[in-house]
Amino acid sequence: MFRLSALSTRQAVQRLAVQARHQSTKSAAAASSMSAKNMSMAVAGIATVGTLAYMSMETVDANMAADGLHAPAYPWDHKKNLATFDHAAIRRGYQVYKEVCAACHSLDRIAWRNLIGVSHTEAEVKTMAEEFEYTDGPNDVGDMFQRPGKPSDYMPQPYANEEQARAGNAGAYPPDLSLMIKARHGGADYVFSLLTGYQDPPAGVEIREGLNFNPYFPGGAIGMARVLYDGLVEYEDGTPATTSQMAKDVTIFLSWAAEPEMDERKKMGMKALTLLAILTGLSVYLKRHKWAGLKTRKIIYK
Repeated sequence: MFRLSALSTRQAVQRLAVQARHQSTKSAAAASSMSAKNMSMAVAGIATVGTLAYMSMETVDANMAADGLHAPAYPWDHKKNLATFDHAAIRRGYQVYKEVCAACHSLDRIAWRNLIGVSHTEAEVKTMAEEFEYTDGPNDVGDMFQRPGKPSDYMPQPYANEEQARAGNAGAYPPDLSLMIKARHGGADYVFSLLTGYQDPPAGVEIREGLNFNPYFPGGAIGMARVLYDGLVEYEDGTPATTSQMAKDVTIFLSWAAEPEMDERKKMGMKALTLLAILTGLSVYLKRHKWAGLKTRKIIYK
């Protein structure tokens, strides 16, 4: 009898120990789950507070001396999905570049032949190219020689090298304009604003001698002086050559120079979208034609 009592007591103690271990395991799992949840909430809170603190610390300078004044957005027609470049503006813009900008800035990624069918005829391009001399060779005796330009030649550079360019511009190096629209934040808006944004420095702002104040240029001081004035060029089509008109035309010309394939790309995109729409319609029709009988049939078991 005492043996049975001791056995039952031992079994009861074992059950209590198992229950205690089970309860401790559940408590540990619950504590671990709560700890992980608290940790994730703490990380999320720290990230939120850090983001808000960073956003509150980001200040905007009144005169944007560091990065330049942000250029306003202008409604350029060639940026619309179904619009192309204004080719008359490209022709006027090339005239502004040739008579004003080409004295300092190069356009070494554009060949004369790129203008054919865009802004000039083939005969006009040949005539313009022949106005310049290009070094070619060697000839039969191994010497280099000068020849008139051809449509396959690239537009000439105003300076022979960078040192000569800096020497002629008080140490500043005029950049190449081939990809200028893509190279600057704001693109065409920035170039137009820069060309029309020259003004006297405000009170308290000192500009070093030889520099010019332009709020759209990073730092506000630019080595290039204002070059566009009303009536500076005489357009062939009689368009009034105001400062804003010349800035607009040369900006459109530089936009084309940065993306001369844009018109063809949009044309190809329209063809592709039209073809895809037709194929999509045919696919829907064939799908319904093939599956309509299978999806609408009824199976009856008798």
